[in-house]
Amino acid sequence: METTGDQLILATGGYDHTIKLWQAHTGNCIQSLKFVETSQVNALDRTPDKNRLAACGYQCIRLYDLKTNMTVINFESVQKNVTRLGFQEDGKWMFTAGEDHRVRIWDMLSDSPHCSRVFDCQAPVNAACLHPNQVEIAMGAQNGGVYLWDVKSEVHEQLIPEVDASIQDVAISPDGLYMAAVNNKGNCYIWSLSSSPNQKLSTLQPKLKIAAHKRYVLRCKFSPDSRLLVTTSGDGTARVWKTDDFTMWRELSIENSWVWDAAFSADSKYLFTASSDAIARLWKLETKNPERKYTGHTKAITALSFKDEIVTE
Repeated sequence: METTGDQLILATGGYDHTIKLWQAHTGNCIQSLKFVETSQVNALDRTPDKNRLAACGYQCIRLYDLKTNMTVINFESVQKNVTRLGFQEDGKWMFTAGEDHRVRIWDMLSDSPHCSRVFDCQAPVNAACLHPNQVEIAMGAQNGGVYLWDVKSEVHEQLIPEVDASIQDVAISPDGLYMAAVNNKGNCYIWSLSSSPNQKLSTLQPKLKIAAHKRYVLRCKFSPDSRLLVTTSGDGTARVWKTDDFTMWRELSIENSWVWDAAFSADSKYLFTASSDAIARLWKLETKNPERKYTGHTKAITALSFKDEIVTE
């Protein structure tokens, strides 16, 4: 596999309280960062300029400078588990979600980022993702609620696709046409999204329920070209679904492991996975083969981030 540029970095984090930075195309670990001794890494995301990496865990949000590998910001007074984070496309603000029931918007333009908006889901929040319109945030909570929140107008909507099921992750396709939510009963729900100039919030139309896995579903993510959706599970598989009809196209299996996280390459032909066997893998989807393994963590890898370009052979 050929690469472009010199910033092909895969970031991984897990239960060993470390974050590792890898050369994605060689599998070499180029840096190991210490996270908090009292927490696993729940989620990772790089800033749009790729110079910094945000990580969150139990009562903890940290921002690392990737040039100096130093912690530049340690967000104070964060309660409980922080489960997800992400950045607005210009880096103006960051969102975080957590088990304190809240999704927060952090103003990143000031020297000391502050929380500028808060949404209360009234239940622990497991997941959040930003709509490509950069205004709406989808959220998933342990009470089974799926929420869509317009950050600017504060308009929001709540859905409960399945009673007595915890939503583990939510995703919106880059083309803005679909939203997916997965739960702890193995199911994946798909909605069609639409918007009009007169609406303050996208319209959600239920489309499909997929019995995606036999056990806990942990993550769902759409590919950059919006043609694929991956779901990862405690059943040792990552399954890839075609979004034209949401049939399963590929199953990637890692025996006796929970597949905690996944990320597509920019060309949507490769998939990174993070699993409980302490190994991250790069899969070529066409062949279902693991092309590369990233070994160095001593415990389960629970989060990964990859946002760079890979070009095919």
